[in-house]
Amino acid sequence: MKKLLDSSRQFAAEWALNILLLLFGTTTILQAFVVPTGSMDTTLMVGDHLIVDKLCYAPSDSFSRHFLPYQDVKRGDIIVFRWPGDIKQSYVKRVIGVPGDRIRIENKRVFLNGHAIDEPYTQFIDPEIRPYRDFFPARPEGGVSARGVEMLEHSVVNGELVVPAESYFAMGDNRDNSSDSRYWGFVPRENIIGKPVLIFWSYDTSTENLMEFRLDHFADLAQNFFKKTRWERTFLFPRAYPIR
Repeated sequence: MKKLLDSSRQFAAEWALNILLLLFGTTTILQAFVVPTGSMDTTLMVGDHLIVDKLCYAPSDSFSRHFLPYQDVKRGDIIVFRWPGDIKQSYVKRVIGVPGDRIRIENKRVFLNGHAIDEPYTQFIDPEIRPYRDFFPARPEGGVSARGVEMLEHSVVNGELVVPAESYFAMGDNRDNSSDSRYWGFVPRENIIGKPVLIFWSYDTSTENLMEFRLDHFADLAQNFFKKTRWERTFLFPRAYPIR
Protein backbone atom coordinates (compact mmCIF):
# COMPACT_ATOMS: atom_id res chain seq x y z
CA MET A 1 0.00 0.00 0.00
CA LYS A 2 2.83 2.39 0.89
CA LYS A 3 4.59 1.67 -2.40
CA LEU A 4 1.38 2.42 -4.28
CA LEU A 5 0.95 5.69 -2.36
CA ASP A 6 4.53 6.75 -3.09
CA SER A 7 4.06 6.00 -6.79
CA SER A 8 0.86 8.03 -6.86
CA ARG A 9 2.59 10.98 -5.21
CA GLN A 10 5.45 10.84 -7.68
CA PHE A 11 3.05 10.64 -10.61
CA ALA A 12 1.05 13.61 -9.34
CA ALA A 13 4.17 15.67 -8.70
CA GLU A 14 5.60 15.01 -12.15
CA TRP A 15 2.36 15.87 -13.93
CA ALA A 16 1.85 18.99 -11.82
CA LEU A 17 5.31 20.24 -12.78
CA ASN A 18 4.73 19.45 -16.44
CA ILE A 19 1.43 21.32 -16.45
CA LEU A 20 2.96 24.33 -14.73
CA LEU A 21 5.82 24.45 -17.20
CA LEU A 22 3.42 24.12 -20.10
CA LEU A 23 1.16 26.88 -18.85
CA PHE A 24 3.76 29.29 -17.59
CA GLY A 25 6.82 28.80 -19.76
CA THR A 26 8.80 31.82 -20.90
CA THR A 27 7.04 33.95 -23.52
CA THR A 28 7.28 37.51 -24.72
CA ILE A 29 4.43 38.46 -22.38
CA LEU A 30 4.73 36.28 -19.27
CA GLN A 31 7.67 34.56 -17.64
CA ALA A 32 7.99 32.10 -14.79
CA PHE A 33 10.40 33.06 -12.00
CA VAL A 34 11.28 31.33 -8.74
CA VAL A 35 12.33 33.23 -5.62
CA PRO A 36 15.65 31.72 -4.48
CA THR A 37 16.49 33.83 -1.41
CA GLY A 38 14.77 35.38 1.59
CA SER A 39 15.55 39.03 0.79
CA MET A 40 11.85 39.79 0.20
CA ASP A 41 10.47 37.83 3.18
CA THR A 42 7.67 37.68 3.96
CA THR A 43 6.15 39.43 0.95
CA LEU A 44 7.83 36.82 -1.24
CA MET A 45 9.33 33.67 0.25
CA VAL A 46 12.01 31.23 -0.82
CA GLY A 47 10.29 28.73 -3.11
CA ASP A 48 7.55 31.06 -4.35
CA HIS A 49 7.04 30.49 -8.08
CA LEU A 50 5.89 33.65 -9.80
CA ILE A 51 4.33 34.74 -13.05
CA VAL A 52 6.06 37.93 -14.19
CA ASP A 53 4.28 40.39 -16.47
CA LYS A 54 6.93 41.42 -19.00
CA LEU A 55 4.64 43.73 -20.91
CA CYS A 56 3.70 46.23 -18.21
CA TYR A 57 6.91 48.31 -18.36
CA ALA A 58 7.61 47.81 -22.06
CA PRO A 59 8.21 51.05 -23.96
CA SER A 60 5.12 52.26 -25.78
CA ASP A 61 4.58 54.35 -28.86
CA SER A 62 1.83 56.74 -29.90
CA PHE A 63 -0.28 53.86 -31.24
CA SER A 64 0.20 51.00 -28.75
CA ARG A 65 -0.25 53.12 -25.61
CA HIS A 66 -3.97 53.29 -26.38
CA PHE A 67 -4.41 49.53 -26.43
CA LEU A 68 -1.82 47.98 -24.12
CA PRO A 69 -1.45 48.46 -20.34
CA TYR A 70 1.97 50.10 -20.32
CA GLN A 71 2.95 51.99 -17.17
CA ASP A 72 5.90 53.75 -15.61
CA VAL A 73 7.93 52.13 -12.86
CA LYS A 74 6.63 53.58 -9.60
CA ARG A 75 7.86 53.74 -6.03
CA GLY A 76 6.60 50.72 -4.14
CA ASP A 77 6.45 48.46 -7.20
CA ILE A 78 7.93 44.98 -6.88
CA ILE A 79 10.14 44.38 -9.90
CA VAL A 80 12.07 41.51 -11.45
CA PHE A 81 15.25 42.64 -13.19
CA ARG A 82 18.58 41.51 -14.54
CA TRP A 83 21.09 42.06 -11.76
CA PRO A 84 23.62 44.71 -12.87
CA GLY A 85 26.47 42.67 -11.38
CA ASP A 86 25.69 39.74 -13.70
CA ILE A 87 22.82 40.15 -16.15
CA LYS A 88 22.48 36.36 -16.41
CA GLN A 89 20.99 36.47 -12.90
CA SER A 90 17.52 37.82 -12.16
CA TYR A 91 16.64 39.53 -8.88
CA VAL A 92 13.37 40.62 -7.33
CA LYS A 93 13.19 43.73 -5.11
CA ARG A 94 10.94 46.68 -4.31
CA VAL A 95 11.47 50.09 -5.92
CA ILE A 96 12.15 52.71 -3.23
CA GLY A 97 13.45 55.58 -5.34
CA VAL A 98 12.81 56.76 -8.91
CA PRO A 99 14.85 59.28 -10.94
CA GLY A 100 15.35 62.54 -9.06
CA ASP A 101 14.49 61.13 -5.61
CA ARG A 102 16.71 61.85 -2.61
CA ILE A 103 17.21 58.90 -0.22
CA ARG A 104 18.84 58.37 3.12
CA ILE A 105 18.43 55.85 5.93
CA GLU A 106 18.58 56.77 9.59
CA ASN A 107 18.49 54.02 12.20
CA LYS A 108 16.85 51.65 9.65
CA ARG A 109 14.18 54.21 8.73
CA VAL A 110 14.06 55.30 5.09
CA PHE A 111 13.72 59.01 4.34
CA LEU A 112 12.52 59.96 0.87
CA ASN A 113 12.82 63.55 -0.35
CA GLY A 114 13.17 64.80 3.21
CA HIS A 115 10.47 62.81 5.02
CA ALA A 116 10.23 59.37 6.61
CA ILE A 117 8.14 56.90 4.64
CA ASP A 118 5.69 54.29 5.87
CA GLU A 119 6.82 50.75 5.04
CA PRO A 120 4.41 48.18 6.52
CA TYR A 121 5.81 45.44 4.26
CA THR A 122 9.29 45.41 5.84
CA GLN A 123 10.69 43.13 8.49
CA PHE A 124 13.82 43.57 10.61
CA ILE A 125 15.44 40.40 11.90
CA ASP A 126 18.70 41.78 13.27
CA PRO A 127 18.48 43.86 16.49
CA GLU A 128 22.01 45.20 15.97
CA ILE A 129 22.72 48.50 14.27
CA ARG A 130 25.28 48.45 11.47
CA PRO A 131 26.67 51.81 10.35
CA TYR A 132 26.47 51.36 6.58
CA ARG A 133 23.38 49.18 6.32
CA ASP A 134 21.26 51.16 8.78
CA PHE A 135 22.69 54.68 8.30
CA PHE A 136 22.94 55.15 4.57
CA PRO A 137 24.73 56.59 2.64
CA ALA A 138 27.92 56.22 4.61
CA ARG A 139 31.50 55.08 4.24
CA PRO A 140 31.27 51.71 2.49
CA GLU A 141 32.10 48.57 4.41
CA GLY A 142 32.45 44.88 3.51
CA GLY A 143 30.05 43.63 0.88
CA VAL A 144 29.82 46.83 -1.18
CA SER A 145 30.79 46.17 -4.78
CA ALA A 146 32.88 48.45 -6.98
CA ARG A 147 29.67 49.53 -8.67
CA GLY A 148 28.20 50.41 -5.27
CA VAL A 149 31.28 52.45 -4.39
CA GLU A 150 30.97 54.31 -7.70
CA MET A 151 27.35 55.12 -6.86
CA LEU A 152 28.41 56.60 -3.54
CA GLU A 153 31.17 58.65 -5.16
CA HIS A 154 28.98 60.21 -7.85
CA SER A 155 25.42 60.31 -6.54
CA VAL A 156 25.60 61.54 -2.94
CA VAL A 157 24.66 65.19 -2.41
CA ASN A 158 24.48 66.77 1.05
CA GLY A 159 24.34 63.39 2.77
CA GLU A 160 21.57 62.00 0.54
CA LEU A 161 21.66 59.64 -2.41
CA VAL A 162 20.19 61.21 -5.55
CA VAL A 163 18.75 58.72 -8.06
CA PRO A 164 19.95 59.57 -11.59
CA ALA A 165 17.91 59.46 -14.80
CA GLU A 166 16.89 56.05 -16.16
CA SER A 167 17.81 54.41 -12.84
CA TYR A 168 16.02 53.07 -9.76
CA PHE A 169 16.96 52.42 -6.16
CA ALA A 170 15.63 49.01 -5.07
CA MET A 171 15.65 47.25 -1.69
CA GLY A 172 14.46 43.98 -0.23
CA ASP A 173 11.57 43.91 2.23
CA ASN A 174 13.65 41.73 4.54
CA ARG A 175 15.70 44.82 5.14
CA ASP A 176 18.44 43.41 7.41
CA ASN A 177 19.15 40.48 5.09
CA SER A 178 19.03 41.85 1.58
CA SER A 179 21.70 42.37 -1.05
CA ASP A 180 20.23 45.38 -2.80
CA SER A 181 21.02 48.81 -4.24
CA ARG A 182 22.82 49.80 -1.06
CA TYR A 183 25.52 47.30 -1.96
CA TRP A 184 25.65 47.10 -5.77
CA GLY A 185 24.12 50.34 -7.01
CA PHE A 186 21.14 51.45 -9.03
CA VAL A 187 18.96 49.27 -11.24
CA PRO A 188 19.19 50.57 -14.84
CA ARG A 189 15.81 51.02 -16.52
CA GLU A 190 16.87 48.74 -19.36
CA ASN A 191 17.48 45.87 -16.89
CA ILE A 192 13.90 45.72 -15.65
CA ILE A 193 12.09 42.62 -16.94
CA GLY A 194 8.65 43.19 -15.41
CA LYS A 195 6.66 42.77 -12.24
CA PRO A 196 5.32 39.65 -10.51
CA VAL A 197 1.55 39.38 -10.78
CA LEU A 198 0.82 35.91 -9.35
CA ILE A 199 2.30 33.27 -7.08
CA PHE A 200 1.18 30.15 -8.93
CA TRP A 201 2.97 27.69 -6.63
CA SER A 202 4.98 27.89 -3.42
CA TYR A 203 7.18 25.06 -2.19
CA ASP A 204 9.06 24.96 1.12
CA THR A 205 12.64 24.26 0.12
CA SER A 206 16.15 25.67 0.54
CA THR A 207 18.01 28.30 -1.43
CA GLU A 208 20.59 25.69 -2.41
CA ASN A 209 17.93 23.55 -4.06
CA LEU A 210 16.79 26.50 -6.16
CA MET A 211 20.18 27.86 -7.15
CA GLU A 212 21.61 24.71 -8.69
CA PHE A 213 20.56 21.36 -10.14
CA ARG A 214 20.27 18.87 -7.27
CA LEU A 215 18.91 15.36 -7.61
CA ASP A 216 17.82 15.29 -3.98
CA HIS A 217 15.53 18.26 -4.72
CA PHE A 218 13.63 16.20 -7.29
CA ALA A 219 13.48 13.30 -4.86
CA ASP A 220 12.08 15.67 -2.25
CA LEU A 221 9.46 16.91 -4.72
CA ALA A 222 8.36 13.38 -5.53
CA GLN A 223 8.02 12.45 -1.88
CA ASN A 224 6.75 15.68 -0.31
CA PHE A 225 4.97 17.61 -3.05
CA PHE A 226 1.64 17.77 -1.23
CA LYS A 227 3.06 18.16 2.26
CA LYS A 228 5.59 20.92 1.51
CA THR A 229 3.53 22.88 -0.97
CA ARG A 230 2.40 26.08 0.77
CA TRP A 231 -1.20 25.87 -0.32
CA GLU A 232 -2.12 29.08 1.51
CA ARG A 233 0.23 31.04 -0.80
CA THR A 234 -1.04 29.50 -4.02
CA PHE A 235 -2.65 32.11 -6.30
CA LEU A 236 -1.68 35.05 -4.10
CA PHE A 237 -1.19 38.37 -5.89
CA PRO A 238 1.97 40.29 -4.89
CA ARG A 239 0.94 43.88 -4.33
CA ALA A 240 2.74 47.15 -4.83
CA TYR A 241 2.53 49.62 -1.99
CA PRO A 242 2.32 53.33 -2.77
CA ILE A 243 5.36 55.17 -1.42
CA ARG A 244 5.13 58.94 -1.23
